[in-house]
Amino acid sequence: MDVRRADERYPGGDPAAGITSRHAFSFGPHYDPGNLRFGALLACNEERLAPGAGFDEHPHSHTEIVTWVVEGELTHRDSTGHESVVRAGDVQRLSSAAGVRHVERNDAAVPLTFVQMWLAPLDPGGDPAYEIVRGIADSTPYAVPESGAMLHVRRLVPGERTAVPDGAYVYAHVVRGEVDLDGERLGPGDAARVTAAEDLEVVAATRAEVLVWEMAGR
Repeated sequence: MDVRRADERYPGGDPAAGITSRHAFSFGPHYDPGNLRFGALLACNEERLAPGAGFDEHPHSHTEIVTWVVEGELTHRDSTGHESVVRAGDVQRLSSAAGVRHVERNDAAVPLTFVQMWLAPLDPGGDPAYEIVRGIADSTPYAVPESGAMLHVRRLVPGERTAVPDGAYVYAHVVRGEVDLDGERLGPGDAARVTAAEDLEVVAATRAEVLVWEMAGR
């Protein structure tokens, strides 16, 4: 198990424009050849947007983009005609496929915090697609078959235990609170990368929310 702490993330964004980013993987000017991906996961970005701030229209291709809102509301628009407001508890996925452009903004009057995760598809190309699942439940994994991956959302009360899926690659990101995983205490923004995960569990030290990716081998 490889634990990466929140303060090890690469800083990014544009604070003067109300955008603060923290990147778990090699990203933009922070090139690290030893930290390009884990399993299918290419990026796990913590984003904070001030009211009125956002990312202007920009392109993506050959990437599955999954977004989890922590607080506030995210306005999404893309070149295929989709427009949505994503709220806490919703899972949004944009399959950029052969190419798509989108805009992400905080059009609300309160700060926005979200986690955006990029996954490599098993087969590049194809047509872009968009999906949003409102208020996903803990017991309902979200499948991204294009990447051979499954997202599990865990919302825990102090002392509660939950099994970590067995898998070739498991990535656990703590959204809020503190948890113990295989003897390691993880706090907000911390993540664990587990290879050949088997018989592990997360134990909540406080009220907590954890995103767990279960990914097949490549």
